[in-house]
Amino acid sequence: MRIREFHESDWAQVWPIVQEVVRARETFPYDPELTAEQAYDMWVEAAPGRTVVAVDGDAVLGTAKMGTNRPGPGAHIATASFMVARAARGRGVGTALCRHAVDWARERGYAGMQFNAVVASNATAVELYRREGFDVVGTVPGAFRHPTLGRVGLHVMYREF
Repeated sequence: MRIREFHESDWAQVWPIVQEVVRARETFPYDPELTAEQAYDMWVEAAPGRTVVAVDGDAVLGTAKMGTNRPGPGAHIATASFMVARAARGRGVGTALCRHAVDWARERGYAGMQFNAVVASNATAVELYRREGFDVVGTVPGAFRHPTLGRVGLHVMYREF
């Protein structure tokens, strides 16, 4: 597996990943009726941000986007989001994408990275981010409507560089 810059031609494989994750309503607070065009505009970051794909040969296993968390006085903190294809989960794709985003942000001089809305019931992601040095710095109780668990919290997670 390798991680590389997103190319326009990758969207044919990235969109089904985004669509499946969003429509599952379990891990991302995005509109489940998101169209491919809306998703593209939201997921594909303009410079100086970056969107990447994790690939095995020609197959896209996962994707990440990264950039500045907030403009102006908050511009020294980065953020990132990750999605992994169902068939590729449990194979280290998410970990590799997270490490790539952290390295990208550190190389660009960011002071840290913040994840704004990690669904508290997404134990796999919370555990991965903790392993990679992130801490839960706050939780908004009941801020996410999970399809089977009801209202669960959204964590804000942070790692200083």
